[in-house]
Amino acid sequence: MHDPAARQIAFVNIAHVFTHYGLLILATAVLGMVDQAPAAFGQEYGPILALGTGMFVLYGLGSLPMGWLAARFGRKAMMTGFFLGTGGAMMLAGLADRPLTLGLALALMGAFSAIYHPIGTAMLVEAAAAAPGGKVGRAVGINGAFGNMGVALAPVVTALVAARLGWHWAFVLPGALSVLVGLAWLREPAFDAARAAAGAKPFPEIPAAVVRRAVTVLLTIAAISGLVFNAFTLLIPKLMEERLADSPDLLPVVGMLAFLATLCGGVTQFTVGRMIDRYTLKRVFLPLALVQLPCLALLSVVQGWLVLPLAGLMAASIFGQVTVNETMTARYVAPALRVKLYSIRFTIGFLGAAAASPLIGLLHEATGGLAAALLVLAGFGAVTFLCALAFPDRPEELQPELWAQPQAQAGLAPAE
Repeated sequence: MHDPAARQIAFVNIAHVFTHYGLLILATAVLGMVDQAPAAFGQEYGPILALGTGMFVLYGLGSLPMGWLAARFGRKAMMTGFFLGTGGAMMLAGLADRPLTLGLALALMGAFSAIYHPIGTAMLVEAAAAAPGGKVGRAVGINGAFGNMGVALAPVVTALVAARLGWHWAFVLPGALSVLVGLAWLREPAFDAARAAAGAKPFPEIPAAVVRRAVTVLLTIAAISGLVFNAFTLLIPKLMEERLADSPDLLPVVGMLAFLATLCGGVTQFTVGRMIDRYTLKRVFLPLALVQLPCLALLSVVQGWLVLPLAGLMAASIFGQVTVNETMTARYVAPALRVKLYSIRFTIGFLGAAAASPLIGLLHEATGGLAAALLVLAGFGAVTFLCALAFPDRPEELQPELWAQPQAQAGLAPAE
């Protein structure tokens, strides 16, 4: 792979796997911890899962200063910190022997993981725009599929490792792998995005009113989708255990069922990435948002194998939506402001995500099941659909030169 842009995209994609994989280790490891280490961590699912709250809080708050830190230290150095810091924190979590130590190690992992989305997404979009063909939507879709791969692999690999080697190794092994990739990244020359983009078409002048509307919807949906995304990915292993495989001996089966459900999201992200290079974002966003309310409402009551296709459809919706949301910034915000807006957007989104861990844990502890939590998420799914309705539907997204026409400058869609 001799193309510097392609190499940068490859490392950013691998970093996306580690980001989501690391954040979801606890969600499955907890099922092994209650059986393997009850003296150290207790035997209740909710309190152990809540130890991840600090991780998600710092994952969210840490995104805010990333634009400033990248300007000060450079994106290459920040991504080095991501690989080495996240990997080191994972290994510390694996060595924890009491709740406080585990909670602190997870919080440290969340702080380093916060580097990825604002920095990595901006690097991805720039490298994709500089690559031959400039298919940003396709690159974002593939990158989303890599992130989904991390989400899908986390429960199945964590379950297998925890069952065979113990829950400690479920953190230590991926942590060591992240450090090794970080050492390889150190050998990679820094990618000069400005030089690579020389001669490319300038970013169009989009009417301020259209940009304000797009950014308002984007930031509103950030908090909601952050909560729904994180809550759903956290509860999938427990949902499969409660509805399909309730024996402690079936932990690997639980992981495999969760993997199958989230795999649907990966396929959807790749498909959505190709679609948004051909259709306006709203036309892709609306059908994805439409299915969330009925899916979550049905999941709150159904039992048995019907849970699997419903969970797969829900995973397809929320993961496909992530690809749409990340492309919104690339289409409506100038490159000079993207890292800052990504930082703000991901901070808002991950603060919503931080509420997921205690929300699921507390509602499960209070009700003894996941039905209440799923109904709460269904309410947020309805708001997601309203946000999709409010987003601009502009043909100029696909033909940026149309923004220069008088109708577009007046904030009106050109006549078809």
